[in-house]
Amino acid sequence: MVVNFPDISALLKHAKNQSLYQNLVAQLQKDFVFANVFIELPDNISPKDLKTLVHEKVYYLIMEKFTDYLNLLYIIDVPEKVVKAIEATDVVEISEQVTFEILKREWQKVWFRNEYGS
Repeated sequence: MVVNFPDISALLKHAKNQSLYQNLVAQLQKDFVFANVFIELPDNISPKDLKTLVHEKVYYLIMEKFTDYLNLLYIIDVPEKVVKAIEATDVVEISEQVTFEILKREWQKVWFRNEYGS
């Protein structure tokens, strides 16, 4: 059962409680590499630091490398309609909400693989 999370902290706490947090970090690292976007995520990264690093990277991509940002969203498979539905007044808010959407999608991948994988 995939849970609907109110915010990033709740999602990351749930991942930790399910003992799938490391899998989530690995999935993020894999998809960022696949999208050719460098992000350094140490194995022992805390949920707070993970949130901050991903948010900073998304903000940077929106501001400096928009094509890479779009490619990352495509690779991760964040639905375009979800991104277009974001109502925010500045890039910081937009990047925070996009970060949440990225983490939710990555969590879905990890959860489904854990639940139905071999």
